[in-house]
Parts: sequence; structure tokens; C-alpha cells
Amino acid sequence: MRRHGWAGDIPVDDEEAIRRIVEVARASIDATGTVTVSDVATKLGITRQTVYRYFPTLDALLAGTAMSAVGGFLDRLARDLQAITDPTTAVVEGIAYTLEQLPADRYLSLVMEPGRASAFAAGVTSETAISFGRMILERFNIDWDSAGFSGRRLDELVEFMLRTVQSFILDPGGPDRHGKELRAFLRRWVAPAVEQQSTKGPSRVSGR
Repeated sequence: MRRHGWAGDIPVDDEEAIRRIVEVARASIDATGTVTVSDVATKLGITRQTVYRYFPTLDALLAGTAMSAVGGFLDRLARDLQAITDPTTAVVEGIAYTLEQLPADRYLSLVMEPGRASAFAAGVTSETAISFGRMILERFNIDWDSAGFSGRRLDELVEFMLRTVQSFILDPGGPDRHGKELRAFLRRWVAPAVEQQSTKGPSRVSGR
């Protein structure tokens, strides 16, 4: 049987199997800060090979679990930045807000922090990373299609944002920028690139 074990309670489909694996992985992370494939398999009464059938690597399991739990970050972003309606401001704030929230959000760090889930550090353009970036942009009250960002162009904008975030994570270095200094830096160098591609043209990007 393809999904043998499961302590006698076999999932009705792959979607339920994935949900159960992620739930156990998330409970382990919440309790101990980490998770292993062996832990998940043991708690579900399945073999490690069964877990690997849905998540080929530990990094894939970590990324999948993290993506299922970043709702709190996205809700905070939507609440704190709901007044933004300008695409360029949204990109600047999306990058700055993500960098500021990273140290305090366990699951956000699993998605993006090197050494926790290396899939982001090594694959910033992966499907998981792009999906996460789209989630960030979709929380803003902005019609991205009307702003000139749809389809491939929106994916490229997400990629641009993720590569910028990645550079700050991999090499925070100096000078150490936070708050107004970080936003001023992003407005000088990131904002012009976004404005050039937006059909809404240049805007006055204000800090928070």
C-alpha cells in the first residue's frame, strides 16, 4: 500500500498526508526549535521513506512547514502597511519590513535564513521563494496589473525583491542600517528601478 502505516489511520489522499506531516513537523519546531525526518516518521507511525515521498529532503520539509506557518507574518504586514497604495513604496517597505521581522519570526527565518533552511540561501528563485514573495506583494492594497506588473513581470519584481533581501541576509556587514537609514538606502537604489518599470511612473516614496 502506498501510504502504509499511519498508526492504522491512513490518509484519504496525498493532500491529507502532507497536511499531517506538516502539522507534526510544526509541533516539533514549536516545542524544540527543530525537527528531523525520523521524528516526524515515528510520531506518525510511518517510515522515513514515506516522509521523503512527499518531502524529498529535510530542507524541503522545513520549507514546506515554514510556508504553512508564515501567515502570522503576512497578517502583521497587511495590518501595519495597509495604507500603502503605491507600488514603489510597497516594494521598499516590503523589503525593509521583512528584514526587520526576520529576527523575531521563527518560521520566517526558516524560509529565509542561511543555516536554517538552505533552500532560500541557495535557491532564491525557487518556486517556494517566489510564492512567498508573491504572498508579500498580494497583502498590499495595490492593483499590480494596473501598475504594469503582471505575469512574468510580477515574478521578476518578486525575484528582484528576494535577491535584495538575500544580499542583506547573507552579508549584513556594514554599515549597519535599520529603520530610517535602511529605508533611505532602499529609496535611493531600489525605488528608481521599480519606478522605471511601473506604468504609474515616479512617485514620492516616504519612510515610516
